[in-house]
Amino acid sequence: MADPWLHIIGLTEDGLPGLSDASRLALSHAEIVFGGPRHLDLVQANKRGMPWPVPFDPVAVLARRGLPTVVLASGDPFWFGAGGSLAAHLDPTEWTAHPAPSTFSLAAARLGWRLEETICLGLHAQLFARARPHLTIGARLICLLRDGPAVVEFAGYLTALGFGASPLTVLESLGGPRERLRHTTANAPLTDATAPVAVATTIAGAFGLPRSSGLPDDAFTHDGQITKSPIRAITLSALAPRPGQRLWDIGAGSGSISVEWCLAGGIANAVEPRADRVSQIRANAASFGVDHRLTVTEGSAPQALADLPRPDAIFLGGGGDAKVMQSLWQSLHPGARLVANAVTLETESLLTQWHGLHGGSLMRVEIAHAATLGRMRGWQSSRPLVQWSVTR
Repeated sequence: MADPWLHIIGLTEDGLPGLSDASRLALSHAEIVFGGPRHLDLVQANKRGMPWPVPFDPVAVLARRGLPTVVLASGDPFWFGAGGSLAAHLDPTEWTAHPAPSTFSLAAARLGWRLEETICLGLHAQLFARARPHLTIGARLICLLRDGPAVVEFAGYLTALGFGASPLTVLESLGGPRERLRHTTANAPLTDATAPVAVATTIAGAFGLPRSSGLPDDAFTHDGQITKSPIRAITLSALAPRPGQRLWDIGAGSGSISVEWCLAGGIANAVEPRADRVSQIRANAASFGVDHRLTVTEGSAPQALADLPRPDAIFLGGGGDAKVMQSLWQSLHPGARLVANAVTLETESLLTQWHGLHGGSLMRVEIAHAATLGRMRGWQSSRPLVQWSVTR
């Protein structure tokens, strides 16, 4: 990169003294310096300083294309920073980056933690629920937070989920003259923390979410229309979620299949005709911290599928007719998977027909649970379920 017009400079709390010679040179040549007010003060940008718009928007930087410009970011600009947002709009020859140690690196260095074994989360601009999939006994987390009050709020979130006994280290202004580390627990948070701030914790007090599929039904908000835990485990096994792959969840109900697909690292489009259940799906997505991966469309197949990105897997959970099945089949690319569950004779007949046409696996599942029978116990059977799964 012979002469990039944009320099993205990582900054630590010691300001100018902590910058490399290359960063200082780029800063001295810049006509405009973008950054947060704290960043601009640390490098004494003065009249050249341009505070970021709130909410963040890279348009102002991109409008200066070709003119000497600096963007300031905390630590490593490509770890929960502005670097990735800007680079997505630029040719590689237009910019260069000068990263500094991230808050995560500084926190791990202070605590003596192996960074590769630590979960690092940017919760300064995200819901605390994004941490929920990672909350399990013994897990180590370093979390960036918005400000001092957010320390109390995050501690309250952990406590409400049963993790109040977790030790909490509050790390303020790391890498600068105001650096401070204090130790407490989630159920006794510090109320006087100041930004920039992060918290580090080793989760204790509750087991958290299991990694296996088939989470307990009562973990979800639902009105009874939910793929029950044992069937959900079987269904997810057939769907075979993989990181980054997209699921269409047709007639999603509570969204439990979509949520667990997203917890496995996938992306989901849940399609549901009832507005009240659409709200349930969104609530469950937010509760499990996967609302950024799960999009809900109110409507019915096949009409509601027209504008959705092409899926890697489709789940049809109990309804559908020949027209819907034909539409879903045509939406599958080679190697994509379709799993359909039937509890009615009509849908079972449809799946039997499609199994005959396209192969795959046709399975009948009958499950019974122990229940009270007078003064004793007996088996109470659920409705038999037929599942067809196929890879195109």
